[in-house]
Amino acid sequence: MKTLIWFTAIILISVMAACSYGPDSTKGFSLPAGNEATGEKVFMKYQCQACHSLKGYADDSLIKEFDTPIPLGGTSSMVKTYAQLVTSVINPSHKLAPRSRYIDEKITNEDGSSKMRVFNDVMTVQELIDLVAFLQPKYKVEPITYTHYGQYRML
Repeated sequence: MKTLIWFTAIILISVMAACSYGPDSTKGFSLPAGNEATGEKVFMKYQCQACHSLKGYADDSLIKEFDTPIPLGGTSSMVKTYAQLVTSVINPSHKLAPRSRYIDEKITNEDGSSKMRVFNDVMTVQELIDLVAFLQPKYKVEPITYTHYGQYRML
């Protein structure tokens, strides 16, 4: 019995040590609150609608990069977090959302990186914060609707 307790204790200590925060941890990182109204101006300033669509916003004067713009906002079964939006702007190639197989346009370069321009040398940190503050409320979580039908059974 003592062996089982020691073995369990060693496993628990190992698991807790594996969960420690290392130098690559995001613990302690946060940005200040942004301003939605200013974020809307940033959205227009950097002409995000040349590649993206956002419900309620249209600018026909821009030259469109894609026939089918990449949508921003809308409903999803997963929460679009603040950190995910910040990462998407800072590092567009980090995680590319899959496009419909019916859309012929390629949103990646030959090397697999995103075609989205990197704004890191142009956009200020405050503009990034405000842009994300503007975009995040545009995402709504819609829980997955399960059917009331049970599993099919083989007779």
